[in-house]
Amino acid sequence: MLKRKWVLFDVGGVLEIVDDDAWQDEWWLRWRRVSGLVQSEFDARVASATLPRIDLSTGTEATFWRELSGALGLDATQCAAMRADFWNAYCGRGNEELIEYARRLGARVGVAILSNSADGAREEEERRYAFSAVFDPICYSHEQGVSKPDAAAYLLALERMGAAPSDVLFVDDHQASVDGAEAVGIRAVLHRDNAGTIAAIEDFLRP
Repeated sequence: MLKRKWVLFDVGGVLEIVDDDAWQDEWWLRWRRVSGLVQSEFDARVASATLPRIDLSTGTEATFWRELSGALGLDATQCAAMRADFWNAYCGRGNEELIEYARRLGARVGVAILSNSADGAREEEERRYAFSAVFDPICYSHEQGVSKPDAAAYLLALERMGAAPSDVLFVDDHQASVDGAEAVGIRAVLHRDNAGTIAAIEDFLRP
């Protein structure tokens, strides 16, 4: 019996169309302008806030927004708008072509997600893109307590998939994350465009 193969996808910059290297800076800039604070004062207030690590822990999102909005002097309406703007920027637009390809791929191989994330991402991405109908397991850094390119992130994903490294192809848009996968024996491809990624997956699946 042939071993089951898996394709493991990153989210931001792969399944979601978003510039991972720019959106956070752009988001901070927008909210500095809303706050009316000069750069130095804005930075000092953010630095003084007791913000939990929402990228590596669960149940922390409410505290994060409460502490951040309090430090910046935002009212409840502004805080809600800031949170909504964060998730819109974080989630970008769905890469519908690649998501639909993964949906079809699921009839042939296992398809899963390994993503660096923030507390609340599962709910926000599920509402927008219904990832759980396509991918299983979905491995988020805020739930696993470790992020790429730490080797433990990939090893936890392998454990949840019940897969050996050689049975998995990982797709990510950051070279460091690709390198991290390869360091634990997972074959990986740097996502630049859908056509190239799909061709790499089909090559991986070829007998």
